[in-house]
Amino acid sequence: MSEELGIVLASELQRPSVADALPSDFNKARFVQNTVALVQDNEQLSRMPQAKLVPALLKGAYLGLDFFNKECYAVPYGQAVQFTPSYIGMVKLAKRFSKRPLRDVYAHVVREGDEFEHGMDDGQERVTFKPKPFNDGAIIGAFAVAQYEDDGIKVETMSKSQLDAVKRMSKAQSGTAWKFFPEEMYRKSVIRRLCKGIDLEMETPEQVRAMQDEPVEEVEVGNPFVE
Repeated sequence: MSEELGIVLASELQRPSVADALPSDFNKARFVQNTVALVQDNEQLSRMPQAKLVPALLKGAYLGLDFFNKECYAVPYGQAVQFTPSYIGMVKLAKRFSKRPLRDVYAHVVREGDEFEHGMDDGQERVTFKPKPFNDGAIIGAFAVAQYEDDGIKVETMSKSQLDAVKRMSKAQSGTAWKFFPEEMYRKSVIRRLCKGIDLEMETPEQVRAMQDEPVEEVEVGNPFVE
């Protein structure tokens, strides 16, 4: 399976219609090597027909995202394979394709006892966050910030109830990610919402379609393709 998949992927990436849609700095050989290695270690994906698997993998290639570095995932659902960027991938895409150049993107949870304020000054967003040292208090919300190179910022906030609503809609709400790493899942939720609100300018129709096809549900921790 692994050798055959590698040959098929390499061949697809060489096709003019595919090659022309890849980012200019895309490393085809590394993408094939990393992707094949991960599929080989994932029993569910290794059993999927290549006709279902390869299109999902190519979406990662179009966007210049690396499955090995957990920038994106191929997730089997029934007889289909869904492609989704991770929050790491969303940040990478935002920085690469934002019409307004970005300097940084980050997210934090807010706990009881932390100082957090989000407001406007002269039409510009501002955020103040002073976390209480070594704070183990209950999480009351989360926020994410996009810092632009012109010193402007974009802020996304989510209350605990909003974060829990995301969890309830997740197919993996009873899985290990939400059970053991809720803080990371909350950060992921708010940073993904922030990145979806950043005005992106994709370079090719294939990149646009890859983003439009992205599923909204969260996915499970526990295999190399899932955050």
